[in-house]
Amino acid sequence: MADKEKETEAAAEGGEVAAEPKKRSPIIFIVIGVVVALLLAAGISVFVTTQIMAGANNGGDDGGEGRHHDNGIFLKLGDPKDGILVNVGGPRGGKFLKAGIVLEMNPGRSSVINEETHTFQPDAEIKIMDITMQFLRSTKIEEFDAEKQDELKKQLKDALNSELGSGSVYDIYITSFLLQ
Repeated sequence: MADKEKETEAAAEGGEVAAEPKKRSPIIFIVIGVVVALLLAAGISVFVTTQIMAGANNGGDDGGEGRHHDNGIFLKLGDPKDGILVNVGGPRGGKFLKAGIVLEMNPGRSSVINEETHTFQPDAEIKIMDITMQFLRSTKIEEFDAEKQDELKKQLKDALNSELGSGSVYDIYITSFLLQ
């Protein structure tokens, strides 16, 4: 304490004021913190947005293929007006399903799609109808619940792609559904 008094007296005699260490203003730290937080938030937003857009461009859940595909050709199964009618739930189920099912097909599969008329090749149409009818007939009534519809479509898509070749069916859409 005596040293401080001597320094103050010496400074007063010499006419110089002792320089005190500068205190940094807390406002600078707050401004820097806000700027860093904004940059971090912007970076996270850009990252999340690019990830979401990348998922949308890849078609969302595309069976693990992870590739963007060209626009498909949409073809309805069965009767153009009524769709398909099938007995479901096994031989003792006694339930009928009338459904409009539309397949989004890969236009590059000439063995499945006629490139000129944008219709099924005759042999491919027979295979598609057979696989679809067998799939629907063998499916239990409980599997037709609305909550399980996405899983049902995925299973049918996988069954069709395993027979027609991977990537032949892009997606399946159900346009009408009546179970009695």
